[in-house]
Amino acid sequence: MLIDSHCHLDRIDLTPYQNDFANFMDAVSDNQIEHLLTIAIDLESYPDMLSMVANYPQISVTVGVHPNVQDGKDPTVDELIALGQLDKVIGIGETGLDYFRSEGDLSWQQQRFRNHISAAKALKKPLIIHTREAKSDTLRILREENASEVGGIIHCFTEDWEFALGALELNFYISFSGIVTFNNAKEIKNVAKKVPLDRFLIETDSPYLAPAPHRGKPNYPTYVRYVAEHIAELRDTSFSNIANQSTENFRRLFKLKR
Repeated sequence: MLIDSHCHLDRIDLTPYQNDFANFMDAVSDNQIEHLLTIAIDLESYPDMLSMVANYPQISVTVGVHPNVQDGKDPTVDELIALGQLDKVIGIGETGLDYFRSEGDLSWQQQRFRNHISAAKALKKPLIIHTREAKSDTLRILREENASEVGGIIHCFTEDWEFALGALELNFYISFSGIVTFNNAKEIKNVAKKVPLDRFLIETDSPYLAPAPHRGKPNYPTYVRYVAEHIAELRDTSFSNIANQSTENFRRLFKLKR
């Protein structure tokens, strides 16, 4: 069985499933995917996301505002805590730093990041971290805010082994997306070979970043299998070993019962 540790179910194209979310979930089940974590990126779409998945116990959610979102509401710590108290909310984020898409004075982005960490610690729920071209500041803020108390996930990992070590020391798991299947992702493949077996996860980040052989096309949680297969190949082990280990790791991190 597989778990997709990071997807955006409210943003996927349901056209191949007759625009029916129930049909899509049937396909998820048929592909031996036992759980999905759908990730919030703003507060404006959060209520609809919750409503979409409310009747599916195999779907959990997070609450948070993506570091690149500037048009919507910027939540306070108290607001994040209030929104994050539902049992279905198992993590806070995605949050973090993105110096690739955002420019200028990014102190607002860093403060938002700190607010999410504070909320996660108050709720005792793991963090979902987005980081792009900001690895030193990301680790620094995680250390300064004692984020190791709750840990979490470095999602869609695109950094090097040095950064991975820093994250592992802070009680974070490393999650690999379809990018690990790309031919030019040599550094990410290297990390996928070296990360401890009890500290990695797999994800799609769907509808973005479809793995080979679907690169450049819309992505779906059903494609998480390709990520697991590729990591198994990199580590010279079986697909079932990677699938089962990543599932066990996810359940341990989020304290989910079977």
